[in-house]
Amino acid sequence: MRVAVEPLKRLVAEIFRRAGCPDDEAGRIAHYLVKANLAGHDSHGVIRVPRYLEWLRQGRVYAGRHVEVVMETPVLLVLDGRHGFGQTIGPQACALGCRKAKENGVALVALRRSGHLGRIGDFAELAIAEGLVSLHFVNAYNSLLVAPFGSRERRFSTNPICIGVPTGDDRPFVLDFATSLVAEGKCLVAHQGGTPIPADALVGPDGRLTGDTSVLYGPSEGGGYPDPRKGPGAMRAFGEHKGSGLALACELLAGALAGSGVNADPEGPFHNGMLSFYIDPGALGRSEDAFSADVRRFLAWIRSAAPIDPETGVLVPGDKERMTAAERSVHGVPLSSETWEAILGAAREIGLSPSEIDSILG
Repeated sequence: MRVAVEPLKRLVAEIFRRAGCPDDEAGRIAHYLVKANLAGHDSHGVIRVPRYLEWLRQGRVYAGRHVEVVMETPVLLVLDGRHGFGQTIGPQACALGCRKAKENGVALVALRRSGHLGRIGDFAELAIAEGLVSLHFVNAYNSLLVAPFGSRERRFSTNPICIGVPTGDDRPFVLDFATSLVAEGKCLVAHQGGTPIPADALVGPDGRLTGDTSVLYGPSEGGGYPDPRKGPGAMRAFGEHKGSGLALACELLAGALAGSGVNADPEGPFHNGMLSFYIDPGALGRSEDAFSADVRRFLAWIRSAAPIDPETGVLVPGDKERMTAAERSVHGVPLSSETWEAILGAAREIGLSPSEIDSILG
């Protein structure tokens, strides 16, 4: 099914308002979740609504919290997210990093204890809007999902990496990927009747590769929102030892170095850590025009390579997301019936009547 963008935003925002979030925060949560769907990152979109509400009820995330500065120098910030919603904490941390980079040429931001940050590409895009290059390394504390290379036992989370580069036009370079073969949210989408995951994305307790999501979530009987902690198997890193090595690097940089905690016998609730670098090209002696011209010239050369599939052409990071957003903005966000029913169930559970839901959806 397809749900129009603006009604979907209104419904999600109202759900989080009723759940106790300030109006501006509820709007941000709705904005960033739907924005992830628009970009085709359904794993980080509105499918997260029931899970976020569950975490809010359990005290694993708190409404209305803002970043707290732990330490600051002209080019460095250590921030504590205090388990606030990532859709508030992440943009605040990014804005502070961008400001420092524009003032001093470069900034390093270590963010600790944020609620789920969602699509990390959002922060690269915020930096791009300021004319900045950015790099982001993320870990997820107390979220053991992924087996390291050569193992069938969980040791990592999906630990994303993101790099953003401005181009001076409306097609910036945004590389944003989980170090697992698929994001956990994509497993959730498949588990709820959406697009299946690859047949080798998971590993069972016997060491066999599989695409059966019950390996991650456990048996479906008994109701309740799918919990990836309950399955007997694990997700796999992409690219075998290469993805596993990058996942380990995220743990060391965003967890150990940034101080958000590493996943060796974790204690306490889930949170994200993120180590981010923000760079003003002008600080390296590159004028904005000269830098953008080099970037655009090279990306154009990449896109001009002879395609294997003429229908698809050659894409660079960010192209597919923009094409998907253009299509979904017109035709609506595709959701499986299970996902849509879970969102409607969350709305009813939080106190919205059927007539109120109908009114919000127009």
